[in-house]
Amino acid sequence: GELHIGILLENMRREGFEMAVSRPTVIVREQDGIKQEPYEHVTVDVPKEYQGAVIEKLGKRGAEMTHMQTNPDGTTRIEFICPTRGLIGYASEFLTDTKGTGVLHHVFHDYGPYIGSMPGRSNGVLVSMVDGEAVAYALWKLQERGKMFIGPGERVYEGMIIGIHNRDTDLVVNPVKGKKLTNIRASGKDDAIDLVPPIPLTLERAIEFIAEDELVEITPKSIRLRKRLLKENERKRATRVSDA
Repeated sequence: GELHIGILLENMRREGFEMAVSRPTVIVREQDGIKQEPYEHVTVDVPKEYQGAVIEKLGKRGAEMTHMQTNPDGTTRIEFICPTRGLIGYASEFLTDTKGTGVLHHVFHDYGPYIGSMPGRSNGVLVSMVDGEAVAYALWKLQERGKMFIGPGERVYEGMIIGIHNRDTDLVVNPVKGKKLTNIRASGKDDAIDLVPPIPLTLERAIEFIAEDELVEITPKSIRLRKRLLKENERKRATRVSDA
């Protein structure tokens, strides 16, 4: 899973390698002319108040519940058969839904029918339109649009993902734009810049988070997210071609 990939990449990173990594994919095969994909046997132990959210989320990811029982400690054990694709990126969502109290375990079950497209990430991203150094004032203004991955003073470049958009679409932004200065003295007090701390990025979280058109850029000193196509006009052209 993502944890094993993360350990391998972290070891390579410490050895000085630099790389760009795409979202994990599964090995699809054809059996007697029928397209098949791998399925996992999933076991979760959760407090009763969170079982509804877990069943709903896994159901949207193609999982089928096979068994449910109450454990001696009062928690609920639920078993599913779920496409491996449906579990990519689910671990962090599971921890959020269960407030860190749930236990998730999965192991390869068998190959089964390919079930088509999976629901993607529910939020879009904030994408930098320029190269430069992030400015506190710009990040402060962008906070109302989403949650940040970066802080002031960090280097950014065109096509780099700097945060999570509040909506389900991507938004191109300028994180290096400073406050416009004039020679007119303000009559009131300037607004204090109060920045929310950025979301820390681990390798596992980054690999889980990215969409098909995005990459995790890994260097010995940093972990960044970026669009596969850095320029906005190239991304728009690629979208038009895929929709045609």
